[in-house]
Amino acid sequence: MRENKEHTSYNNPVFKVSAIVVVLVAIWGAMSPESLAKNASAVSGLINDSFGWFYLASVAGFVAFCLFLAFSKYGKIKLGQEQEKPEFSFFAWISMLFAAGFGAGIVFWGVAEPLTHFATPPLAGVEPQSAEAARVAMRYSFFNWGFHQWSVFTIVGLALAYFQFRKKTKLLVSETLDGVNIKKRSIKKTINILAIIATVTGVATSMGMGVLQIDAGLNYVFSLPNSTWMPLLIIGVMFVLYMTSALTGLNKGIKILSNTNMVLVIGFMLFFLFKGPTVFILESFVLAVGDYFQKFIEMSFFLTPYTGDKWVHDWTVFYWAWVITWSPFVGSFVARISRGRTIREFVIGVLIIPPVIAFMWMAIFGGTGIHMDLFQNTALSNAVSQDVATAIFVFLQEFPLYGILSVLMLVLIAIFLITSVDSTVYVLGIMSSNGNENPSIAVKAIWGVLIAAITGVLIVSSGLEGLQSVALIAALPFTIIMILISISLFKSLHREQKTVKEDISEIAPQREAQ
Repeated sequence: MRENKEHTSYNNPVFKVSAIVVVLVAIWGAMSPESLAKNASAVSGLINDSFGWFYLASVAGFVAFCLFLAFSKYGKIKLGQEQEKPEFSFFAWISMLFAAGFGAGIVFWGVAEPLTHFATPPLAGVEPQSAEAARVAMRYSFFNWGFHQWSVFTIVGLALAYFQFRKKTKLLVSETLDGVNIKKRSIKKTINILAIIATVTGVATSMGMGVLQIDAGLNYVFSLPNSTWMPLLIIGVMFVLYMTSALTGLNKGIKILSNTNMVLVIGFMLFFLFKGPTVFILESFVLAVGDYFQKFIEMSFFLTPYTGDKWVHDWTVFYWAWVITWSPFVGSFVARISRGRTIREFVIGVLIIPPVIAFMWMAIFGGTGIHMDLFQNTALSNAVSQDVATAIFVFLQEFPLYGILSVLMLVLIAIFLITSVDSTVYVLGIMSSNGNENPSIAVKAIWGVLIAAITGVLIVSSGLEGLQSVALIAALPFTIIMILISISLFKSLHREQKTVKEDISEIAPQREAQ
């Protein structure tokens, strides 16, 4: 039986084409890194300049659609049969959501982003490193890690869960488009290939950030050499760890690491909340939440066509593109662990709870960093502007137990990477095996190798800039697919409700007659 499954996987055209595309890009980057970096930068620059408005409008629409579904009549619909109960406890569910959706990105940018905006404000006329700059920095940090990011994951995850558990389809992105009557097999295969390529790109971007941060931390804290081979060595170690976790299955390695990860996150937040300027953190958190909601619509559609400023393209547009490339993986994973929950519970759990945790993380770490610059003249923002990858370690240096905290932070980053990539390997196996929820070990191993290879190539060829460029390119076609997914989901939900009403109207007269 196992041989048959593997045979089916290897003869799957979706697996073959998507794997070949990733291999070709990896070979290109290995043989001519300058050429890959130059071309990726040119294409991503064109997309950023021409379609930034499209990313912003689309993601704002996803937020509105998610909220509509949660609080409409469709919110009571269960993702599964009516009698089914959730497979995982609420804490385990949220832990896996958080670990899969944020990855190492929240650690990478938790200190770096607020301090970067503090030193270089997003809005014209705001004096750098001023009290006003601090307020704007926290507001936009919340915005970039808030509901918009998670609306993307919510849409894809909800559609996959609904069609798989309610309509008994396979866990494939193409199956979520039945509501718009896309039936042609060649088109469905193309959509699944695009979903896989987007997923590999998204996880490579996040893994690359995490690897660069681990490399910077080892250099900054332990004075290990800062050379080309060090990130590749880190990738090799990560490969062994995430493949070990992936092969132990969803209920063992992935669940245990996600819970451990969540405990570390909560532990760090509590430590710095009470060790740092507690009242300032709480006040800045409340103020930033207020600013976030007050300026929510303005920030959602903020562009600068009259001034030509590129801040929104460099930050918000990149973030939206990045999470869109992540969405096939996170959506598939979230769908897989959410059977038995209602649409309302799903939307509230996925759209709201992880961003609230992110707001707390940003307020504690970014808020403390800003407090130190404003009132203690530590000049952390200057250090961050020189190297964003070292931001968290420069920050930790200002606290007692620096060595222990740095080691624990490195462990947290590593676990974030492992939980993100092991989940991705599992989901890629499903997506490239025609929806088989138990993909063969060989297929998962191939995707594990390819993720490590493409991450290494992008880091060597162009570093953080190259990772961002590839994310922007891969996200564009999948944004269009996400719009179709939203339309398909709405039409299917509407049809289901209509069918239920018709059934009730037919049963009622029969009962009266009896």
